[in-house]
Amino acid sequence: MTDRTLDSAYTTRALTAETWGDFAGLVEANNGVWGGCWCMGFHPEGVGEGRTVTGNRDAKLAHVREGTVHQILVYDGEECVGWCQYGPPAELPTIKNPKAYDAGLTDLPDWRIGCMFTGKGHRRAGVARAAVTAALGAIEAAGGGVVEAYPEQVEGRGPQRGSYLHTGPESLFEELGFERDRRIAKWRWVMRRRIQPGAVPVGTGQTG
Repeated sequence: MTDRTLDSAYTTRALTAETWGDFAGLVEANNGVWGGCWCMGFHPEGVGEGRTVTGNRDAKLAHVREGTVHQILVYDGEECVGWCQYGPPAELPTIKNPKAYDAGLTDLPDWRIGCMFTGKGHRRAGVARAAVTAALGAIEAAGGGVVEAYPEQVEGRGPQRGSYLHTGPESLFEELGFERDRRIAKWRWVMRRRIQPGAVPVGTGQTG
């Protein structure tokens, strides 16, 4: 998918070898993102002990070159300002709270929405909504199926000063038609939505 235009200020493109420079520029402008993860946390390699910033960058680039990544980049004009990562479970096996997730597992989804990120200076302006909406559109075009997300609950919770909800807020996914499946942490839920082939994702073109 390239240059998908939304009814908003944003356009979206897939992360490919051609758009790698845009993605890398956004990551580098934000200090490598979360300590230099380069959006590798959900991939099989994961992040953490034994991983380096350079190693994470090289691993991400290898996934791009090998076609083992699905990721939507959001643009404000020509500037890449955010993303939403998605993919099948085999591509994104490393999720948060795996023991609690496995304890209630009955069947794996067809697709997972992993992390999302919005660059500094562009937050609270609808970038995440544009990214997730475009990801759902790409999933629809690929044949649809059950989509899972793992957002954090914000209702009933105190302000999270200095934090960033890297899997998104629950409210965003509610607005896009997802429903709670089960709780896997105090503030984290598995949410699901089935995308039918040819369905128009809820919230297409909206910003928030």
